[in-house]
Amino acid sequence: MEKQVGVSNEFLNGELAAQLKNNLKILYESEALHLAGVGNDHLYNKNKEIRRDKIFWLEKKSANLYEQTFFKLIDAFVLYLNSTCFTSIHSYEFHYALYEQGAFYKKHIDQFKSDDRRVFSMIMYLNEDWDEKDGGQLKLYCDTGIEIISPTNQKCVFFKSNELAHEVCKSNAPRMSITGWLKTS
Repeated sequence: MEKQVGVSNEFLNGELAAQLKNNLKILYESEALHLAGVGNDHLYNKNKEIRRDKIFWLEKKSANLYEQTFFKLIDAFVLYLNSTCFTSIHSYEFHYALYEQGAFYKKHIDQFKSDDRRVFSMIMYLNEDWDEKDGGQLKLYCDTGIEIISPTNQKCVFFKSNELAHEVCKSNAPRMSITGWLKTS
């Protein structure tokens, strides 16, 4: 049986993870993050009973050196996927995500019913010294059972957007990541 989840414990190098975390902290302190919603287009709404994270969308044209380095890493990863796995990825979207203490995201799938362009989901964690008591684990509902992943620094989790229901367990400490989707167009 094929594995449904890919995990790399050092997808981001330590310096890049630290600098991206610093970017996220600056955005948070300047109140540039906004409450995330669910759905897309006219079905979009902000429902604190479903999710409570705050986000900031990344732009490829950003002048920030570390965000540019991040996008170069993603471009290389997409090139690898397209040349070895014939995935036909043509675009992507990523955002910073911050789960304050008490925040969570209930069980969901990352692909919209009205838009199937999201092919792969990626989450890269920016949490140094994370402890199990801090909560915030990613719970994946795989065919073989539930898989729990701690949001430890530099780790990347990768899975098909239309296959795996997942949730973010309640966070007992600020939990930071970059989350995004590789898309067919």
